[in-house]
Amino acid sequence: MRTFLRRHSRLATFIVALVIVTVGTTGIALATTGTGISTTQIVMGHFDSIRLKAEDGSFKVKLDTKGESDVYVVSNVIQPGGNTGWHTHPGPSLITVKSGTITAYEGDDPTCTPTVYTAGMGFVDPGGDHVHILRNEGTVPAETIAVQIVARGAPRRTDMPAPGNCPF
Repeated sequence: MRTFLRRHSRLATFIVALVIVTVGTTGIALATTGTGISTTQIVMGHFDSIRLKAEDGSFKVKLDTKGESDVYVVSNVIQPGGNTGWHTHPGPSLITVKSGTITAYEGDDPTCTPTVYTAGMGFVDPGGDHVHILRNEGTVPAETIAVQIVARGAPRRTDMPAPGNCPF
């Protein structure tokens, strides 16, 4: 009986050591979720293929989708110290800061250089494999309004693991 326990104890110790070495050398990629954020879907509409072209003097707009789309309008309120978590979207987002200040960090920026947006400013998230996080590093709540275009039935957002270029 002692030999049986000794062998199994050694096996258990070996397995635990193997798991520790494996996790320590490969890491575990866990998706991040936001903290201090509330998202409200204002409206979502279904569209057939969109083929839009408008021109007014030197101003031009062209939007061309293949297949059906879902277009979302969402409000995100981020409390001071809060963030969206690292994430991506399958399609583009047009984001306007309604109030407060938003600091954006890009997953592919090795220097983790922030870009700050204040009320009235807008920016584009191209979607696809563009991983990013938005943070409220200010002292008052910040609100953004986003218009997002995704393929019909696709998830609006996908949480992603921290890319490792930023200390958070």
